[in-house]
Amino acid sequence: MNAIPAPDAPRDLVGIGIGPFNLSLAALADPLAGLDAVFYDQRPAFHWHPGLLIDGARVQVPFLADLVTLADPASPWTFLNHLRARERLFPFYFAERFHIQRAEYDAYCRWVAENLPSLRFHHQVDAVRWNPERDLFEVDYTQLDADGEAEALGRTHTRDVVLGVGTEPYVPDPLRPLVDAPGVPVVHAADYLDHREALLAAEHITVIGTGQSGAEVFLDLLRHRPPGREKLHWLGRTEAFAPMEYSKLGLEHFTPDYTRYFHALTEPVRDRLVAGQWQLHKGIDADTAAAIHDELYRRTLDGGWPDTVLTPGVHVRTAGRIATTKVELHLEHAQQKTRTRLTTGAVVLATGYRERPLGRVLAGLDPYMRRDSRERPRVDDRFRLVLDPSVTGRVYVQNAETHTHGVGAPDLGLAAWRGATILNDLTGQEPYPLPGRTAFTTFGLEDAQPRIPSARRHRTLTPLVDGI
Repeated sequence: MNAIPAPDAPRDLVGIGIGPFNLSLAALADPLAGLDAVFYDQRPAFHWHPGLLIDGARVQVPFLADLVTLADPASPWTFLNHLRARERLFPFYFAERFHIQRAEYDAYCRWVAENLPSLRFHHQVDAVRWNPERDLFEVDYTQLDADGEAEALGRTHTRDVVLGVGTEPYVPDPLRPLVDAPGVPVVHAADYLDHREALLAAEHITVIGTGQSGAEVFLDLLRHRPPGREKLHWLGRTEAFAPMEYSKLGLEHFTPDYTRYFHALTEPVRDRLVAGQWQLHKGIDADTAAAIHDELYRRTLDGGWPDTVLTPGVHVRTAGRIATTKVELHLEHAQQKTRTRLTTGAVVLATGYRERPLGRVLAGLDPYMRRDSRERPRVDDRFRLVLDPSVTGRVYVQNAETHTHGVGAPDLGLAAWRGATILNDLTGQEPYPLPGRTAFTTFGLEDAQPRIPSARRHRTLTPLVDGI
């Protein structure tokens, strides 16, 4: 294994991870003259949730929530410019689609990734340290060959770092023993398409999880099973197959205005809010729910009911294998307090994702990091980790700050705004002027920085006396 010498001049910015959010940042950074940025990812190329690129599945945000448009609609990296480059602009125009398919979003991102010069795939970042003598971060990485094996070691020095390592599939503790069960397909929804044929070969299939991914997987399985012999169970902890909150004012929780309001709240209030706002981003899209009902209804036209069981409000207490061909799930109904057992031949775990812990990559910075009462990293209003004042460099985070910035942290619609905010702060200039106001809702009674121009502001009203 060869060692790659460190470059003489430090970088301005090193990005770790190339998911949609760091890809957005890289696209926005691309035209900024004098900004030396590089982005590393251990994967061989960009791919966005390949296991869930089910035919017909759509992104839950409009196409304007691409990598750059909401910060710079004139950027060459917009989704519309991607369509033009592929000679698909007129077909898209006539298709009249505001929400595009996941596969189309993935293709767009891959087009951007294939053309940006600042991206380095096959590079696994191993450690980040602060060098107080040089006032720089040291980023150690391993360069991988085509087979993913270590080929060379390298080190980059940089003034600032941005983490975009994303999320990872989450498997609840009671279900973890199932994942490695030999002979029984038990897969997370993130890997669904890779195992669909094995799943469909099972006599009975159970989908666990009543969010959007669970709904899409259940619908796809249903469409591939013969009428009257579906043999499908769909279970989840939520008390209903709840629709995603998609009202216009409800969507304003995914605006910069709400992000700023949320960040200013106290830690206990923020934690309580996040727990109660699951329907803003974990419910089921209305079109998907309607498609499931339509498919089930169609199967009743000749009499009889489809062989399916859809039960919300159920959690898996324990689980285990029966021989090598079956799985037994021990279930409990939250409202009835009743328990039962379900034997199934395959399981899809649509149990969501969790933010990847930062400890592995940032272990070298742990002595400098400031944490909250639950030992989570503190993140300031400009998406920077709060570090000891002796560290003059900045570490920005993307999609690792739900606890400080709210449910919009993983939302694609805020990607360009957050990336522009980071670049404005990093450069000390304003290459991307951002709007002062983004929501009709005023989320609090106090606003330290009024966003409406003074000529349009109404006079301040005298607060009412309590009780009147």
